[in-house]
Amino acid sequence: MAAGVLMAGMASCDDMFTPAIENIKDANTIETEANFADQVLGNAYILMPYSSSPYNDVATDDAVSNDLTNTWLTMAGGAWTSQTGVSNDNWRDRYASIQYINIFLQKLDKVNFESNENLDIMFHDRLRGEALGLRALNMYYLLQNYGGYGTSGDLLGVHIFTDPFDATQDMNVPRDGFRACLDRLLEDADEAISLLPDTYVNIRTNNEVPQKYAALGVDMANYNRVFGPTTHMRMCGRIVAAVRAQAALLAASPAFAASGMEWGQAADYAATVLDKIGGVAGLSATGHLWYTKDEVGEPDAYTDHSEIIWRDGGGKNCDLESDNFPPTLYGKGRVNPTQNLVDAFPALNGYPISDARAEYNANDPYTNRDPRLAAYIVTNGSTLAGSVVNSSVHQPVNDNDKDGLNAESGRSTRTGYYMRKLMREDVNPNPANQVTMSHYTKRIRFTEIFLAYAEAANEAWGPTQGGSHGYSAYDVIKAIRKRAGIGLDNGDAYLESIKGDQAKMRELIRNERRLELCFENIRFWDLRRWKADLNETARGMRIEGNTYTVIDVEKRNYGSHMVYGPIPYGDVIKFSNIEQNAGW
Repeated sequence: MAAGVLMAGMASCDDMFTPAIENIKDANTIETEANFADQVLGNAYILMPYSSSPYNDVATDDAVSNDLTNTWLTMAGGAWTSQTGVSNDNWRDRYASIQYINIFLQKLDKVNFESNENLDIMFHDRLRGEALGLRALNMYYLLQNYGGYGTSGDLLGVHIFTDPFDATQDMNVPRDGFRACLDRLLEDADEAISLLPDTYVNIRTNNEVPQKYAALGVDMANYNRVFGPTTHMRMCGRIVAAVRAQAALLAASPAFAASGMEWGQAADYAATVLDKIGGVAGLSATGHLWYTKDEVGEPDAYTDHSEIIWRDGGGKNCDLESDNFPPTLYGKGRVNPTQNLVDAFPALNGYPISDARAEYNANDPYTNRDPRLAAYIVTNGSTLAGSVVNSSVHQPVNDNDKDGLNAESGRSTRTGYYMRKLMREDVNPNPANQVTMSHYTKRIRFTEIFLAYAEAANEAWGPTQGGSHGYSAYDVIKAIRKRAGIGLDNGDAYLESIKGDQAKMRELIRNERRLELCFENIRFWDLRRWKADLNETARGMRIEGNTYTVIDVEKRNYGSHMVYGPIPYGDVIKFSNIEQNAGW
């Protein structure tokens, strides 16, 4: 009987021995399955170019790594080529993300998200806005990484793809010009901003429904269903406007000035973000401390710290601390801030420490300094996670001295400093008693956009003028320094002394940007867009007893052509029409 049942079951199959069609969905499925369409766009989000780790700061004058196999370390030492380094992954991932976006956009009009026609219109608007904003974001990172002067002498961008490509498409096509790429980015961003709300929050009355939807009869409840806080952390108008401001700053900078982007326009783009929070009055009072335990807190799924334009969803771990705490706190001490960066923090009265009025004491170098120094960097004798960190030289070294300068290869500091910023001090990486806490990776924050405005406004209109805006570069820098606690007793006399000098204000703005945004993977690109010196030797501090000696730690070896990154070697070899940036 059992055999008869088995045979009957086999006979009921179409063909047991012919492989069935695999359950793999193709692009056409987007048209019939709204959830699948959203998942395709979700792939573009997954590939976004953000990291919780300060990975490329160790290739600048701000930090070194104690991992001597670190790719960025070897790049900075002269081993950066079009075949090595880190450029290939970003090239691949940006275009993969754009491919998903273009597939989504091609099919979007055929997707039905809601039986209610008005809801369907709003879903289409929002998702198209998200996709265009993501495409602008990818173009920004492509231009940052690969824009440059080709061997022909022209300022080149990358390839502009607005339609999905398939296996039959000819990929052996020249790069588009930098300006053409920038225009594509701006067009995508402008349309995205027109389709998206500034932020995803619930409106409270029907009168707040935007006119274009109110005219269709949309009420508050249905509007909130599409544009409410459940969409939080996806692309919104404010995020896209911030990306546009970042791209405009890049394009106006010395390395890309031939793009034709004017400084005044770059300032205007930044101001569109800042005006929404009241300009300088909206600067978060604790924005410079967002990375401390008390300021991070435990935000829920739909709220942000007032400093944050965009962050990720967070996750409980102690990865950053395991990598960067000193060894006595069960860390690897990976990112070591340099003496160069420490010296960039002014005295408490606002004067650079090279100025006699700073009253800097080389034998007591961490006293009477900018409070951000202690907030961002662990200096010798300071406390981290309840423990005093001793980074001076100890001989012989015992278990309590492992935090000392070069005390333990691959774990102890090479500069005499450890990183404090980014990390939570209420975690414990000890494997025997591990404690994890939520970490929220910043993607874009308001202080960065304030500094972008200050830089562009100073170049366009000078230190104390704001064009059509009610605040100037001087106003922004004064507010940022006051927030940090600088110059409170003397009215920030140093800032007042230079506010009529555009060149000195430029230097101060760049330094404030260096301090506020340290360890946020920004300086590597800032130095390049400014065409600044890339080869400043990374220095450290050797402390023996009461003697402080500045030491050379790591030389940089960048060629002049390395202001611009290389197009990956494999693509240049494969496609004869792709012009490499000069020097690579």
